[in-house]
Amino acid sequence: MSVSDMFQMFLDNLKVDNAEQISLRYGEITSSLNKKFRDTESKEANTIQVGSYGRYTGIKGISDLDMIYIMPKAQWENYKDGKQSQLLTDVKDAIKVRYPKTDIRVDRLVVTVTYSNFHVEVQPVFEEADEDGNSYFKYPDSYNGGSWKITKPRQEMQAIKELNEAKNRNLRLLCKMARAWKNKHGVVMGGLLIDTLAYNFMNSTVEFDDKSFLYFDWLSRDFFKYMADQPDQDHYKAPGSNQNVKVKKRFQSKASDAYELCLKAIEAEKDDSVNDKWKMVYGRNFPASDAENRSALSEQAWRNTEQFIEDFYPVDVRYSLKIDCAVHQRQGLPRSLLLMLEKGFGISNNRKLIFNIVEHDIEGDFEVRWKILNRGVEAKSRDCIRGQIEHSNNGNNSRKESADFQGNHFVECYALKGGVVVARDSIKVPIL
Repeated sequence: MSVSDMFQMFLDNLKVDNAEQISLRYGEITSSLNKKFRDTESKEANTIQVGSYGRYTGIKGISDLDMIYIMPKAQWENYKDGKQSQLLTDVKDAIKVRYPKTDIRVDRLVVTVTYSNFHVEVQPVFEEADEDGNSYFKYPDSYNGGSWKITKPRQEMQAIKELNEAKNRNLRLLCKMARAWKNKHGVVMGGLLIDTLAYNFMNSTVEFDDKSFLYFDWLSRDFFKYMADQPDQDHYKAPGSNQNVKVKKRFQSKASDAYELCLKAIEAEKDDSVNDKWKMVYGRNFPASDAENRSALSEQAWRNTEQFIEDFYPVDVRYSLKIDCAVHQRQGLPRSLLLMLEKGFGISNNRKLIFNIVEHDIEGDFEVRWKILNRGVEAKSRDCIRGQIEHSNNGNNSRKESADFQGNHFVECYALKGGVVVARDSIKVPIL
């Protein structure tokens, strides 16, 4: 399989697969608001699909959708003076008429409509124009008595569109690949930050202006190097609008790891392992090699029971999550596996292991799933690689296991909200 074939298949696998359902929901919400505020039932007028879906940079599993509803100018008098919260409540009530049993709530800036596998954040706005005739929107902030803020999504979408066309349509594809990496490695980055960094990178080089999928291995390598070399800063300027884009957590270290993985994948270009190495960068949606597909069909002494979270739930990482393992020794207090790994230690056989979430910034309640994957010769000889997606088994969202046999094993944890994986972390478990 050539580099071109691999990356073309990869990007095909990343395409949003529920666009029809998303468009239906957008249309019904729009119709509800038009009926309330304009006495029409149009499913298209007075609304803009924004966010990554509107910029055409979203991927399969997208769960955080955004739309703007443009209010009639005549309604400004009703809401302009401290009525931001009332505006959001009126929008919520209008949507509730269409979806009486759906979870619809007012947040600080938006109305959130939660469906089974995604949610839509609806932002009512009033359209204005500056002295040069450039359009912008005022949106309500209900905090601390209420205020009006400014957003310019049209300019952001136009900037992405124009540079995408100037770069052989590679900008949006890079944004999609970066999202796959983000979801694979649990990198806490907002969609606009990803698109801004990809935009800045593509704007800084002419290397890929006329390149196709054949060069996407080098494109990946150079982009991750660019991100790894970024200085620490708390925000970037969004393309087009020049508005601040917040940096929630540092991404440079994980970008540096991805750069190193890209180097290894490029070096293995002629080997059967190349697909697996790119999977380590981009995850489940990167295509398997022909050899791996043949192996899956062949007879073997052990069963491949590994499961993948992407096959069960949409993945759209938005929060951070950190896990550790308490290694219970025969005597003394349990030891932290993370600290043991830092010192180059492994785990002896016959130890009790309790995996826990030690840090997270997830808002509200969430569910937890675990994956315990055994690797190595002994795991195969015992026909015990495991790897199924499982629930916690020890209370407090933890997982109790035991160190039974040698191998460089692997544990991953997933946090779910509304049926969507919103955070993940993994840890190596070397048993000696």
